[in-house]
Amino acid sequence: MDLITTTKELAEACERIQKHPFVTVDTEFLRESTYYPQLCVAQLATTDEAVVVDALAPDIDLKPFFDLMGNESVVKVFHAARQDIEIVWHRANLIPHPVFDTQIAAMVLGHGDSVSYDQLVQRITGDTLDKSSRFTDWTRRPLTKAQIEYAISDVTHLRDVYRKLRSDLEKRGRTEWLSEEMDVLTSPETYRMDPDNAWQRLRSRVRKPKELAVLMEVAAWREREAKARDIPRGRVLKDDLVADIAIQAPTTIERLSTLRSLPKGFERSRWGAEIPEVVKRGLERDPKTLPTIERAKPVPNGSATVELLKVLLRMTAEKHAVAAKVIATVDDLERIAADDRADVPALKGWRRELFGEKALALKSGKLALAIEKGRVTTLERG
Repeated sequence: MDLITTTKELAEACERIQKHPFVTVDTEFLRESTYYPQLCVAQLATTDEAVVVDALAPDIDLKPFFDLMGNESVVKVFHAARQDIEIVWHRANLIPHPVFDTQIAAMVLGHGDSVSYDQLVQRITGDTLDKSSRFTDWTRRPLTKAQIEYAISDVTHLRDVYRKLRSDLEKRGRTEWLSEEMDVLTSPETYRMDPDNAWQRLRSRVRKPKELAVLMEVAAWREREAKARDIPRGRVLKDDLVADIAIQAPTTIERLSTLRSLPKGFERSRWGAEIPEVVKRGLERDPKTLPTIERAKPVPNGSATVELLKVLLRMTAEKHAVAAKVIATVDDLERIAADDRADVPALKGWRRELFGEKALALKSGKLALAIEKGRVTTLERG
């Protein structure tokens, strides 16, 4: 068990690690009070060693670690990799590659929707992880023996999980399925946050062009403020308040103060004083420059169609031992019900072959659902 606290130690460890075909990786970080996650610890394991990197050590430069993350000859194995990758993207402006995400691999192999690491380790190795250190304060120093053991355990068990899942993918001919998912996970567009596109992350109920214009301006303003002050977006404005401002469009402090979702005293803050001006900028936008608000067209028996597609999805997932969530979401099904050419993952690649074509056939009446011997099955119709 090695705790690395200097650049020299880290460089030597990475030199050894890069001679292996894969390295398992995990990070411990805090993001409750910051916009960007604060990296505290990184742990790495190969087939013959495991190390814990103290990312907050005063005498350490993490460049060797980031260089390893970009080394194309070494597969980086994570579980639920998105936040780990986000950290590397922010700190080093690079995306780890190539990557193997065991959570996504497990879904492709039918271990359930978003299976937890603890569950996966239990199923594959039979071991029960001690997670008592999971929510400890990783910024405090020195790190405790229990914290270090916890960190090491995560990446050493991940080796066995990776080998098993990789073998199963190869046996079942699903390696390419995972590759498609990794292409999305390792795309810079997945992590690049342009303030002008921040509104797309919000689930809002805007219906009118002027509401959308205000939503776009307020969301962009919030994103810039959060970044500039390195605080969570919600510390600037909660999502529901952004939506309320978009709909009510308060152009004065007095009108802003009437919003029920507004925190007490917010209108008297510097941020509160800026909101009316941000709203005005939204109202002044040319409606012709706004994106089109997509609305699902009413479909005869649309709800019934979605319900039938759900049955087909469950049946497909069970038949092929794939998590339903990785094949299609409810939103995908609703869009397919409304449009045969819907731009959704379920109508592309391996998902289309597995489910999408059958979904379209069901919609068009070329496929029927039936119950035989207590099981749902499909029947082709002429």
